[in-house]
Amino acid sequence: MKKGKGRMGKTILVVDDSSIMRKMIKQTLIGAGHTVVGEAKSGDDAVALYQDLKPELVTMDITMRGMDGIAAAKAILSLDGDAKIIMLSNLDEDKFSQEAAQVGARGYINKHKTAEILDLIDRL
Repeated sequence: MKKGKGRMGKTILVVDDSSIMRKMIKQTLIGAGHTVVGEAKSGDDAVALYQDLKPELVTMDITMRGMDGIAAAKAILSLDGDAKIIMLSNLDEDKFSQEAAQVGARGYINKHKTAEILDLIDRL
C-alpha cells in the first residue's frame, strides 16, 4: 500500500473503549498516510472531540460503556449531517451493519480486517 503523494491522507478521530484497539487502529491509519487528530474512549468523548477537532472521518466502536457508538454516531450526525463515520466492531455483523446503516454511518467493518478499513476510507 503506497503512502500519500498520490492521495491525500484524511484527518481521523479514533473512538474505541479499548486502548489496545485504539493503538492498533491508529497504527494502521498512520501507516497508510492518514492523520489521527484525536482519540476517544466513550461516545460522550467522541461527540465532544468531534465538535472540537472537526475530523474528516470517525472510526467508531459500537459497544462502549455509557453512550455507545450507535448513539454517538446519531449525535455527531445530528450536529453535522455530512459527518463520515465508519462503525467498527467484533460483533454480529448482520445485526450491527444494519443498525450502522440506519443511523447514517458510511460503513461497518470487523475491526480486525484492517485492509478493508483502509479500502473503505479510500472510497469515502
